[in-house]
Amino acid sequence: MPAINHDVQLDTLLQQELKPLVRAIDEKAYYPRDFLLQLGRNGFLSSEDKTVAEAAVQEVKVVQQVSSYCMTTGFNLWCHMAALTYVRHTENEELKERFLPALENGEILGATGLSNPMKFYADLEKLHLKAERVNGGYKLNGALPAVSNLGEGHWFGAVASENGRRIMVFVPCSDENLQLKEKVSYLGLNGSATFACRFDGVFIPDSQVLAEDADTFVQKIRPYFVTYQVPVGLGVIEAAIRSVEKCVNKQSGANQYLPVQAEDLQVRFDAVQEQFRDLLETGVSWKGILSVRKDTVYLTMDAVHAAMMHAGGSAYLQTSADGRRLREAYFFMNLTPTVKHLEKMFQ
Repeated sequence: MPAINHDVQLDTLLQQELKPLVRAIDEKAYYPRDFLLQLGRNGFLSSEDKTVAEAAVQEVKVVQQVSSYCMTTGFNLWCHMAALTYVRHTENEELKERFLPALENGEILGATGLSNPMKFYADLEKLHLKAERVNGGYKLNGALPAVSNLGEGHWFGAVASENGRRIMVFVPCSDENLQLKEKVSYLGLNGSATFACRFDGVFIPDSQVLAEDADTFVQKIRPYFVTYQVPVGLGVIEAAIRSVEKCVNKQSGANQYLPVQAEDLQVRFDAVQEQFRDLLETGVSWKGILSVRKDTVYLTMDAVHAAMMHAGGSAYLQTSADGRRLREAYFFMNLTPTVKHLEKMFQ
């Protein structure tokens, strides 16, 4: 594959293909499926000749730039990156050979069904799915209340309990025993293709088992599960800072009297960004990435609130980009691991 000038190509793709869709994504629950596939087709998600860590350094930049235009799309991309993380780490070589190229090259899209399992491992919820061992695989029953980035031809990870242990599997949306009910009544993120999923004897062959020991596998993948969330918030912060800067001369410069200014946010942003960059370069640790994730979510909330104040009345319009980022940021605050979940883990 030829060398790619990622920054130039991605900015062009964002300007031409994503920017015109942002209002439809936010206001009409439009799901940007084709744009997400284009990222893979243009080589932005390829791990060829890279370690998992090296791939992450490039890919977090992609997630951040996408999120600076539209956090909903950035979140969808994170869902896909989570699925990629599962496949990159699995010891099921048959599964990896089948799905890794397709997920990286824009042939199929993936998602994560691990909100409930992550809460299960933090002693916050019971596991929602149960598995029964049958000839050649497992049958799954139960329900997941919300899984995003789903659609025709999509696949997602899930964890189920089986005789006192947990397994992790890769599930096709096309299974006839999987019922999907779309959820579009959210304050934001309605273009994220989020569905309630009911499993009624969904058969998962052994070739689609990510891990027979999900407890160990989740510990291995969870640092990167969270790593790809951080740039979702960083992209929103960047956009909010730019918005504050644009409002500097509003109403004869009255914004200068507000308690939070663009430079205040920029100093905090640079500090988080540097901490995140250092972590990527030295090796992503669980506690380290949780700390960066927590700092990112609080800064995201401060940044979008500041942008609302600086924009003033124009931010209160339904078509306002500042208002959209505010609503999206409240979702980021509640994305697993949520703020409550993070605070609990630091006690």
